[in-house]
Amino acid sequence: MPTKASARKRLATYRKKRNFEVTPEPSGGPAVKAAKKSKLVFVLQKHAASHLHFDLRLELDGVMKSWAVPKGPSLDPAVKRLAIEVEDHPMEYNKFEGAIPKGEYGGGTVMLWDKGTYSADEPKRASHEAAIRDGYEKGKIGLTFHGERVRGSFALVRTSRGPKPQWL
Repeated sequence: MPTKASARKRLATYRKKRNFEVTPEPSGGPAVKAAKKSKLVFVLQKHAASHLHFDLRLELDGVMKSWAVPKGPSLDPAVKRLAIEVEDHPMEYNKFEGAIPKGEYGGGTVMLWDKGTYSADEPKRASHEAAIRDGYEKGKIGLTFHGERVRGSFALVRTSRGPKPQWL
């Protein structure tokens, strides 16, 4: 199980990119031990920054693993969409909506577009979170969304590594 220190460490890049005296985004306060639960949460946020895109955020290990999806989600299984991995975000970002000031990192309007829970398609591990963690490390995550707008089975497949890994 990840520690409070590891969640703080995962948010270091997020915090370095933002001036919390200017932006209304949550800073991700001290990590708090979450109550034992079986459901992981996800959010999709519509983000009108320099380019309109959607942000996919998946709860994992006390943070929100995050991807920018330039063309937004598709419910057509034949359509593959690029998802660019970005820095982890704090759990508090799940409820964030508002305007990030122009000139700040990610400047523009953020709107909560969908939310819900998600689960691993094949939880062969002790938990859904362990299965998602294993899939993330291997570069192939099979998951099912139980959202208000997005429901059903999806996959994230890493196609390249580097500073901003790309996934489909």
